[in-house]
Amino acid sequence: MLLFDIAITHIAGRTRQTLVAVLGVAVGVGFSIGMAALMQGSQDDFIRQLIDTMPHVQIKDERRTPTRQPAEDAFATAAIYGLRPTEDPRGIINPYAAIAWLNAWTPGTLSAGLRIQGVIRYAGNEVGAAIIGIEPDMERKVSSIVEDFTEGSFDSLTEGGNNIVMGRRMAERLGAKLGDTVRAVSSSGGTRDFRIMGLFHTGSSARDEGEGYVLLKNAQILSQRPNAVNDIRIRLADPHAAPAVARQAEARLGYRAVAWQEANEGLLEALVVRNAIMYTVVAAIMLVAGFGIFNIVSTITHEKARDIAIMKSLGFTQGDMQWLFVMEGLAIGLAGSALGWVLGFALTYILSGIEFNLSAGGREMTQLPVAWSLLHYTLAAGFALLSSAVAGYLPARRAARLHPVDVIRGAT
Repeated sequence: MLLFDIAITHIAGRTRQTLVAVLGVAVGVGFSIGMAALMQGSQDDFIRQLIDTMPHVQIKDERRTPTRQPAEDAFATAAIYGLRPTEDPRGIINPYAAIAWLNAWTPGTLSAGLRIQGVIRYAGNEVGAAIIGIEPDMERKVSSIVEDFTEGSFDSLTEGGNNIVMGRRMAERLGAKLGDTVRAVSSSGGTRDFRIMGLFHTGSSARDEGEGYVLLKNAQILSQRPNAVNDIRIRLADPHAAPAVARQAEARLGYRAVAWQEANEGLLEALVVRNAIMYTVVAAIMLVAGFGIFNIVSTITHEKARDIAIMKSLGFTQGDMQWLFVMEGLAIGLAGSALGWVLGFALTYILSGIEFNLSAGGREMTQLPVAWSLLHYTLAAGFALLSSAVAGYLPARRAARLHPVDVIRGAT
């Protein structure tokens, strides 16, 4: 307690410099918290959009590796050239048994459909599109597209008939509008006319310009593949369980099962690099604030040289002197961290209230995404205290090495 009292007395003796150092730490901590909240919030919002706009697990009628040939099993060494596998339009074999098995253990909901590639034509214009056959009641449980309609509604598909819902941008490229009749042509040559009963805008160009949804039976007729299903989409209660579910489904069914993490592996790796940059910048801010603490503690050490000599002559040890000035640095760091928490909270609150008016349809207004996390406050304060301790320790080593006789005699 005696050392603590002396440390406080030293700091209080230089009020202006101490205040500047505390404010330096506070600004560093506050802006670090605000920046971390903004970057983490934007990342969480991006991942949330990924999770909402795509299935957590998608099973397609394709194998992860080519089918093993009998010659490879019969001979130790085999070279195969020019092999072209036969086309198999059946899709997933026995899909309803696969769906029943998945429903029995999967912690979520799923939807089965038929995805085909084709062209949609209207008034001399044509657009390449993925025509997706679905069962509306099942699709509603796994897809967020139901909430993204700007005209018409998803419910129009449940009415039956040759209805289609498509991206608003696709309709604009075709020059079509709600209620118009377009012609769909599949890659197998089948054609069918559909009436536009809904337009959606998800904010994803790939979906808004290249996807159209019809009833499953209509897609099967259009592609000339009766009873075929080639796409099973699963939405989980816990999206982070997707890799485990995908591995189990692929091991049992044999078809390639892709978790959303695997489908966006490159983006997620970029986010890891982004986080590393963020925390590097936070550490740099705290390092700059530490120079202010180093400056004031170093100045105190220089000015209190005689006091240090007297204290050592009274019996204070070299360790006591080191601990004294480390405490002074930590005291400034603690005060700055406490004030920085208040500043960081206020800055995060202000950022969370910023709104943007967007000209694009679908979501007309959005708020700046921020993340409220105790981890940001802990990390910022931890960096501040670490830099404060280091800034106090460096001049403390010099003070502890002073010989009291040399100081009192006026030696330099």
